[in-house]
Amino acid sequence: MSAVNPLRGEAELTVDARVHVLRPSFAALVAAEAELGPLFALVERAADGRLGLGELAALFWHCVKDRPETLTRDAVGEAVVAQGLAAVTPALRMLLGQILQGR
Repeated sequence: MSAVNPLRGEAELTVDARVHVLRPSFAALVAAEAELGPLFALVERAADGRLGLGELAALFWHCVKDRPETLTRDAVGEAVVAQGLAAVTPALRMLLGQILQGR
């Protein structure tokens, strides 16, 4: 059974055979915004197909719920590359939807 709560806009990302919950909490989104710039602009870039791989990995990194100390940012990026954009798009779509619509 998955620990993901879609009502909270959560998604999941598998990194090194471990499933991590991505939760777009206020703190996570503020941290992502501090690094990536305004979230609305991020959503616009994604809608236009201009979201960079580094931006995608950064958003996921900031949204990992209860991030274990052993998880590295590089591992998140490598997981995105290993799974491919098609496989991680549902998680991105969920997070972006949460940013736009809220709860």
